[in-house]
Amino acid sequence: MVTAHPLPEGFTEIEVFAIGTALLVEALLGFCLNGLTIISFRKIKELRTPSNLLVLSIALADCGICINAFIAAFSSFLRYWPYGSDGCQIHGFHGFLTALASIGSSAAVAWDRYHHYCTRSRLQWSTAASMMVFAWLFAAFWSVMPLLGWGEYDYEPLRTCCTLDYSKGDRNYVTFLFALSTFNFMIPGFIMMTAYQSIHQKFRKTGHFKFNTGLPLKTLVICWGPYCLLCSYAAVENVMFIPPKYRMIPALIAKTVPTVDAFVYALGNENYRGGIWQFLTGQKIEKAEVDNKTK
Repeated sequence: MVTAHPLPEGFTEIEVFAIGTALLVEALLGFCLNGLTIISFRKIKELRTPSNLLVLSIALADCGICINAFIAAFSSFLRYWPYGSDGCQIHGFHGFLTALASIGSSAAVAWDRYHHYCTRSRLQWSTAASMMVFAWLFAAFWSVMPLLGWGEYDYEPLRTCCTLDYSKGDRNYVTFLFALSTFNFMIPGFIMMTAYQSIHQKFRKTGHFKFNTGLPLKTLVICWGPYCLLCSYAAVENVMFIPPKYRMIPALIAKTVPTVDAFVYALGNENYRGGIWQFLTGQKIEKAEVDNKTK
């Protein structure tokens, strides 16, 4: 006979089920869309360009976020974390690695688009590969710090998944959060803002807007902003007075990133969308200029 585990403190039966369902839906949808992006890059020759390598990097990172959400969803349905403290540390590291790699790769795409549209320089394979490797190594550096004692991974309020522990708000947490948010949120956000503003000005001069220049930065702010705000507030005030179910909302919003990114960087890209269509149907689209730009 299987014994049901007690509900996490501060949550009702329906709330735990709703969070688990939301995580599962986000994981399934994001994994399918980004998996399609990855497979299409592999199968369609026209998509294998240096610029699209950066889009691939986003898709790989976002698939990792989806895997992290799958594990969290499974644990939520169980009502407890079944993988022990070591599994919690691995889960927290994996979640941060893929999230930071996704943000870094998005900034790399912005940099590439700026040079393509504003300076008319074409990205080389060596440069694209170096940018992709740097984004992942940089993300790995910041993600491993809590494992070494700067910052700490612990259970999220539902206690069925793990992330950066913001409950203490001590000096160790504050210094790590300040450095983390500066190098992995504010600087990438600044790169994206300045790049897309320059591209927008270029489009205004030509009168031909090839894509919505505001979407990438809005995606970063809307999806990651609430989580960043919660963690930042925890650096100056004790956030434990906020009910656990409300502290879970920023994490759920952040898990929508893979789905949103797929629409912004792959399905919202005319060239890439055509390659995906060719992969799915076998119908070859009329060849256009190959790049990773949303046209």
